[in-house]
Amino acid sequence: REGVQVQCFRCDASKPKAQQYSPPHAGDPWYTAYNLYAKKTGTDRPGEILIVCSHKDSQSWCDSPGANDNAIGAVGNLELARALADYESRRSMWFLFCNEEHKPWTSVAAAENAARRGDKIVAVFNLDGIGVKSVADTQAGRKTNVTAYTEPEGKRLADLMAEVNQAYGIGLEQTCAKRENPGDDDGSFVKAGFPAAVVNIGSWPYADPNYHRETDVPELTDLDNAGLAVQATL
Repeated sequence: REGVQVQCFRCDASKPKAQQYSPPHAGDPWYTAYNLYAKKTGTDRPGEILIVCSHKDSQSWCDSPGANDNAIGAVGNLELARALADYESRRSMWFLFCNEEHKPWTSVAAAENAARRGDKIVAVFNLDGIGVKSVADTQAGRKTNVTAYTEPEGKRLADLMAEVNQAYGIGLEQTCAKRENPGDDDGSFVKAGFPAAVVNIGSWPYADPNYHRETDVPELTDLDNAGLAVQATL
């Protein structure tokens, strides 16, 4: 694990409920949050690292379970780690579990520390809100995934997601999107100098009406859709 000093966001009740974050004050207390890593060493190219990351997420002043954002992504990451536990990969694989919402996000520390060490990270797949989409798309039974990228190196991974979905008949409605600016946990790695980073997410823009609310409950997750997204990532 990797300890990170963080400050909690404050609540600005004048904002819409899902976006009530406010920066911490200079004198607010600091806490230690942790990045958790499960690591496998590659057999042929151990110095080249593939990262799958996810985070826990919600607003501390809102009694939200945070199921779609982002327990579903953390579960997908755990399942990938389980499925690959005995697989002898040529490259090293790191399964990284981060924390939001506070300042800084712990993925920032993970990425900056990797850059400081000189790690050779060849790909980052961020699982965030997998299978999460609008009510209309959910009711229509659509199984969606969007792979968003920032840099050309990320587009290569987004294109690969589409190729894998088609080649293996996974059945996702797979699309890609280009970010205007790096964001989310994959963006932390882009900013730190690792451009081959993408996020897999169920909708773009994010269309969950329960985002950061008490109604973001497990019963409203689409586990089948999330499972397909995990298969394509695998």
